[in-house]
Amino acid sequence: MLKHRGFPSRLPGTDFQFTIRRANPRGVTEIVRRERYRDRRPADKRADVGFLKALWEQFGDAPFERGNLDAGRISWLFEREVVAAEEPFDPASYDALLQIDVEVARASFPEVFDGEDWA
Repeated sequence: MLKHRGFPSRLPGTDFQFTIRRANPRGVTEIVRRERYRDRRPADKRADVGFLKALWEQFGDAPFERGNLDAGRISWLFEREVVAAEEPFDPASYDALLQIDVEVARASFPEVFDGEDWA
């Protein structure tokens, strides 16, 4: 399992986890699409923004390996702002390649991309 050095382990000041410390000995947690309903708590929304901002700062629009990124946190963005970057995609692999869909991410979370030059 690749460990992404320099990636924040959690949202500062909260218990919202962004990375895991070690591989799960009982098997890899699968990435699934989680629905984001309008009545989600503001703290949950801030966690989505913080995680996407960390992904953008670390990887930009380039494909990246899942590695030690938390499957639960990825799942809140999966198949919308974060998409599979390989075919076939194995949602239960630490080696799976993902990528930010910049246009969708920019529309969903414009605050992450404030100040970016999109010309």
